[in-house]
Amino acid sequence: MYDLAIMWDWFAFAVRWLHVITAVAWIGSSFYFVALDLGLNRNIKGPADGEEWQVHGGGFYHIQKYLVAPAAMPEHLIWFKWESYWTWISGAALLMIVYWVGAELFLIDPAKADLAVWQAILISAGSLTIGWICYDFLCKSPLGETPTALMLLLFVILVVMSWGYHQIFTGRAALLHLGAFTATIMTANVFFIIMPNQRVVVADLKAGRTPDPKYGKIAKLRSTHNNYLTLPVLFLMLSNHYPLAFATEYSWIIAALVFLIGVTIRHYFNTMHMRKPVPNWTILATIVLFILLAWLSTANTWDGDYDALEAQELTAREQMYASTAGFDEVQDIVMGRCSMCHAREPVWEGIHQAPKGVHLETIKDITREARQIYLQAGVSHAMPPANITELPAEDRAKIRVWFNSAGRDVADAS
Repeated sequence: MYDLAIMWDWFAFAVRWLHVITAVAWIGSSFYFVALDLGLNRNIKGPADGEEWQVHGGGFYHIQKYLVAPAAMPEHLIWFKWESYWTWISGAALLMIVYWVGAELFLIDPAKADLAVWQAILISAGSLTIGWICYDFLCKSPLGETPTALMLLLFVILVVMSWGYHQIFTGRAALLHLGAFTATIMTANVFFIIMPNQRVVVADLKAGRTPDPKYGKIAKLRSTHNNYLTLPVLFLMLSNHYPLAFATEYSWIIAALVFLIGVTIRHYFNTMHMRKPVPNWTILATIVLFILLAWLSTANTWDGDYDALEAQELTAREQMYASTAGFDEVQDIVMGRCSMCHAREPVWEGIHQAPKGVHLETIKDITREARQIYLQAGVSHAMPPANITELPAEDRAKIRVWFNSAGRDVADAS
């Protein structure tokens, strides 16, 4: 159990690192090509639709764009796809590692919906699949010819999904799943639409046929959606580290406002890249929206009923941790060194929400978070921060002994 807990956490860290690396690569190339396309000089002669001169790393680059395709297939062609694919693959793996394997801790909120683990996982996976199918259907419908109306409808769908996730999952999982829902649409756009359309164009060129411009138009629509959805997805990826974003009654509205902020920011930069007058109104709109979501984050849904907290039943696994020798000592340690910050109503000055939304006030709280207590305060010195409550080494040892003993009991029971 000792080795498994540590190695599993490092495995999750490695997958998260991969996810960040691939996301940086995908977003970087995406933003670069959007800026390049919008800033092209189209007042040129010849078959190219536009060109741009750029300087970087001591060299000059002359870039040309062909609206449909060049007259002949170039000998070497770079495809930008794996950045997107690996971002989604690593993100899906991280979703499984954190929220599926840890469903009882991070995914399911019994106060909202008393789901079995398999039911929660089915909703998690099914919502991503169904979301893409519905979105793709709308894009292929007559709405695809009216991009603005389609974008407004997409925003409504995202708001509804945000509300729906909030009704079922924990606040942390709800925002993360909304990000996964949006990222699935973005990567599916690349895999199912943009890349196949580009392959059709390449095949036509190789066969000596003139490519149909409709394929470029379709890909352009999906690429535009990806451009405006990128920044909200980044926010939702980071949200699980900030309880002010997810641990509030109005987190689903906060998520909706983030999508609007993504639009105002991208509109500002897209307009700037087109060398048009900068829409300064977007700066004010972004600030107002951010202030509004910060204000909404102060809402707290807890009703202050400590009796109800104490009366919560323990799961079989939680009961195993509670009945393991040493738990009483660990409970005293946590209550004395950790709960002043990790409370529904923190008493530590300057802290208004429990860090990461983790509460450590009751037996159920402590047994539910047993693994994190072990990793954060037993194995490492991450908690308390800077050891501000002066947690002694012998108490950290007691946490390790208790968790390892409980781990053997859990393994035996399994």
